[in-house]
Order: sequence, then structure tokens, then C-alpha cells
Amino acid sequence: MEPDPRFTLANERTFLTWLSTALALSAGGVAMAAVPADIFVPWIRITLAVMLVSLSALAAGLAYPRWRNIQRALRKQAPLPPPALAAVFGYGVAAVAVIALVLIVLSI
Repeated sequence: MEPDPRFTLANERTFLTWLSTALALSAGGVAMAAVPADIFVPWIRITLAVMLVSLSALAAGLAYPRWRNIQRALRKQAPLPPPALAAVFGYGVAAVAVIALVLIVLSI
């Protein structure tokens, strides 16, 4: 049975949002890596950049499987799978932000 097109389109928008988030995380990682070495401690700067780019790869790599699983549940009129990775992204971005904030305050 075909699901309501509104749900399919909402699922597609969510998929595209995950890709947009991945792109933003990747850009943030590249920007962090490009910060001059005399601004932050180099190993912390590189760690933050790697964390951001890793979160980016995770978001991009899992966007399609999540879209597919939700689409399958919609077609079967089954419960939707839980957003298992939401905590990973929420805490991951929060950790990067807190570390960056501490580095900014220490560099003043």
C-alpha cells in the first residue's frame, strides 16, 4: 500500500536535512582545521576538526538507511524506527562546542 504522499515527502525533507547537517559539520571541521596554529593548541584544534568531520561522515552515511527504514515502515504501516543517532549528534556537537568555547575563553 502506498503511504500518504505527505509522509513520503516529509521523510525526503528529513533525509535532505541530514545531508545539509553533514555538509555543515564538514565545513565546520575544515574551518577548525584551518584555524591558525597560534590560536588554539594544535592537537586540540585537530581533534575538534576530526570530531566534526567524523560526525559529518556518520550523518551522511546513515541518512539514506534511515530514510529507507522509515519509508519501509510507512509502506507497511508499522511503527517508525526510533531516532537512535539523535543523542550521538546532540552530544557530539555539544562536546565540540564546549571545548571550542573553553579554547576561545582561554585564548582571550
